[in-house]
Amino acid sequence: MPRSLARTAAVAAAAGLTALLGAGTASAHVTANPDTATQGSSATFALRVPNERPQAGTTKVTLRLPADQPISTVSTSPVPGWDISVNSEKLPEPVDYQGQRLTETVRSVTWTATPGNRIGPDQFQEFDLRIGDLPTDADTFVMAAEQTYDSGEVVRWDQPTPAGGQEPAKPAPTLTLTPGDGSGHHGSGSGAGQHGDAEAASAGSDSTARWLGGAGLVVGALGLGLGGGAVLRSRKAGRNGTGAQ
Repeated sequence: MPRSLARTAAVAAAAGLTALLGAGTASAHVTANPDTATQGSSATFALRVPNERPQAGTTKVTLRLPADQPISTVSTSPVPGWDISVNSEKLPEPVDYQGQRLTETVRSVTWTATPGNRIGPDQFQEFDLRIGDLPTDADTFVMAAEQTYDSGEVVRWDQPTPAGGQEPAKPAPTLTLTPGDGSGHHGSGSGAGQHGDAEAASAGSDSTARWLGGAGLVVGALGLGLGGGAVLRSRKAGRNGTGAQ
């Protein structure tokens, strides 16, 4: 019985530690925040970039927009310590898109740290931008990001997450598109209220995972304590029994 208790406690402690560590790594991706928008509208969101390397800093971030879903305009918000460039390219031939005659599309936005600036270890940075107009016939808008470290390493976040499938190792920042309300006022798919709601939901999910991880560690510690106590009592009872004989 004591050995069984000790094994159970060890399993509980390991599960708690895994949950606690998982809570920190699950959010360590380049993501769009908020990650929902309305079909056919413009979207305002922040590209959230965490620094994952303990001995290197992020000095350049590039967001690439899908070529098959042309975007006519991109606006950015100034970020102290970072230079911003928006790059467009001409389409092979003009296309009619949502009532517009497009001859070029925005393909990428790049943020480059000025000398002395970077996203350091255990830090993250948000880069605000507004893009439009989003597709009217798609459920997702999948982008791709490149994160460059001052060590020379380049990490590409460009793997789409399959519907109902497991998240890949380097998921691409993605907007989930929802239908408009039919009133003709699509909205931006974000805004301060929705941005705050998304952050609150993310924080709540992270806090829950950490609470569960902590609870697992507590249960594991209690189990180890009970198991150790049982072992000591068993040994003491054995010594007392031997003496009586």
